[in-house]
Amino acid sequence: MSKTNTIIASSLALACMPVLADTQINNYTAFAGYTGLLNTPTAEVLKKGSIDIGYNNNLDLNGVRYEDGHNYIFSAGLFDGLEVSGQIAASSMHDNMFKSEVKAEGQTRDLSFNLKYQIPFIPKEWFNLAIGGKDLGGAANNYETYYLAGSREWNDFRFSAGFAVSDRATGQMDGAFVGIEWQPLDWFALQLEHDADAVNAGLRLTVPKEWIYGVGTLTLTSKFYSNTDHAEKDTFWGVNFSMPLFKQAQLNDPTEAAPAPILDNHKKREAAFKAHYQQQRELAQKPLEEAKQEVTERDEFRKSLTLQTRELKNALIDDGLEAISVGFNRDPHIVVSFENYVFNRNDIDAIGLVLGRIAEHIDEPNAKYTIQLLNRGIPMLSVRGDIDNYREFINTSSTPDMDIRRGEMDPIGSVSWVGMPKANSPYFRPRVTVGPSLDSHFATEIGVYDFSLAIKADVDVPMWYGGGISVSAETEVAKTDDYETGKPFGRFAKDSGVTQATIYQTLDLPYGIYNQTHIGFFKEFNDYTGIKNETAWLSENGRHQINAEIGYLEYDDFDLDRDYQTLSYRYNWVEQDVSFHATAGRFFYEDSGVKLETRFWFGDSYISVFAQDTDVQVAGIAFSIPLTPRKDMAPIRYGQIKGNEAWRHEVSTRIGESTNALVVGRAHTVKTPVNLDKTFLNQGRLSSSYIYSNLARLREAYLTHR
Repeated sequence: MSKTNTIIASSLALACMPVLADTQINNYTAFAGYTGLLNTPTAEVLKKGSIDIGYNNNLDLNGVRYEDGHNYIFSAGLFDGLEVSGQIAASSMHDNMFKSEVKAEGQTRDLSFNLKYQIPFIPKEWFNLAIGGKDLGGAANNYETYYLAGSREWNDFRFSAGFAVSDRATGQMDGAFVGIEWQPLDWFALQLEHDADAVNAGLRLTVPKEWIYGVGTLTLTSKFYSNTDHAEKDTFWGVNFSMPLFKQAQLNDPTEAAPAPILDNHKKREAAFKAHYQQQRELAQKPLEEAKQEVTERDEFRKSLTLQTRELKNALIDDGLEAISVGFNRDPHIVVSFENYVFNRNDIDAIGLVLGRIAEHIDEPNAKYTIQLLNRGIPMLSVRGDIDNYREFINTSSTPDMDIRRGEMDPIGSVSWVGMPKANSPYFRPRVTVGPSLDSHFATEIGVYDFSLAIKADVDVPMWYGGGISVSAETEVAKTDDYETGKPFGRFAKDSGVTQATIYQTLDLPYGIYNQTHIGFFKEFNDYTGIKNETAWLSENGRHQINAEIGYLEYDDFDLDRDYQTLSYRYNWVEQDVSFHATAGRFFYEDSGVKLETRFWFGDSYISVFAQDTDVQVAGIAFSIPLTPRKDMAPIRYGQIKGNEAWRHEVSTRIGESTNALVVGRAHTVKTPVNLDKTFLNQGRLSSSYIYSNLARLREAYLTHR
């Protein structure tokens, strides 16, 4: 103990020395699953929106000894200062732990959840301080640990120290711990630590980003020394890959090249039309012949605006937008109505492109604009403002003045439409969404990872106002042995064939209420025929959303039915890109209770943590990512093919009990490819507050896709 105290005291003394250089030292993921050294944590955390995927062979066998094994770690920075991670620790990959000979070997296969929070309000020039826990919740907490860690950088060094509590027989992380990192080069670091049991040393080699096309950071780790008495060997290795989930668009980004003016002749045209308006005001004092000449100039002005709006409409058609109507009046006021089937990840990109196109093609002084976003013909959102003001926003990043409202735009009088309204009709064009369909189990007694993977195709054919036909089918492409017929997970394997076929109708009701009904065939483990109805209300600023969902389905092969009723509430904290969700009611498999979820958004992706209490208690982590480009292929005469814009996968475990039996189908509701939240409400982001909080993306969408 005296040796440990000496190390800690020395480290703290060094940490208190003045900082001699401003060196950015890399953060690494420890073998134990949190940001740290090898076994010990630092007070650093992953940056918000970054993920780290790692593997190492340093298995801590139930806190008793160290041996060759498998550690799979997934970490994410969810919030400023908040890091979460999940870890699978396994002795073997596929050994059946129910077999007596495997039991005799004393193998382990454990899924754990870790959390670390960096305490704010401490000046960075002092030190960083973090608290954390390992193996939180769950039924079998073999690695449960709680700790407090502090870190301080000095030149090329980082010193860390702290105190931890755990029940491991090895003594790891049960007492005071200390660590030192030395990073003389961006790609090289040495680490030395005392983990309350033993002294460990390792080195880290980081592959330059340029070698892997700047996608992320690849780190190789070697633990080359340890004086622990609980391992047969000292050396272990690991590999980690980290990357940001998205790149946040920034206004006045210093790395962005200054965009060229939208129109080079803008100032000339503006001066000409100012002179034109001055002549109109003097019309009453002019002779008749001069008045006639003034009328002729007015006609020429009208022709000029007609040409500009025609070019605008053609540009929007070339962009792949549909149901396009472009008009203007003599104020002048430009009106654009459109449907978006190309920017399927986020409607804000379509809105940004349309507004940019208006600023690009319309160059009349003091002109106004109004755009109307439609979805299956239903008015969803309108934006109104001044064209010169928005052009200034694109050129200089100055904040634009916009009036953003949900629903239908205010009436605008005396509008002359260019060509036929609703050009490039979206109806009767099949929209095919291709993506994976996955059933999987992690860290069971059967194996580390078992799965059944299918390719799923969702076909949506909009046919009339608010309605159409939706058909889904899938075919299995791969699975592990445990998903074979007669094996433990065989009944959960993906079947090939049609999984859903419905007719749907969406209604826009007063007071911001939307209603959607699906009638048809649903495959929910068994074959059902029935009806699903959902009603949603979204507040004007988009912060509050309430959903009510009911379903009644009859089993096709027996006299059996399923019905469920749920009520959900969502609060969107748009300033921090966090949304909170709560759902309560009676679910599909007749379990009743509540489910809570917090989603941390990173662009069009999110990572969420959730907990549910129905007939069992479950907690887990989920992620949703787009599996399609930011801009999909433009629809053609025969339809459109795209990827899944919001593919979700989750991992959960039972909590609050002494055993950790698998939980399947709890808190389940019927999911349809076309639904109110994802298809019509932009995953709850179709609101003024979301657009105002993402003005940089509004501008960047146009500059990227013009």
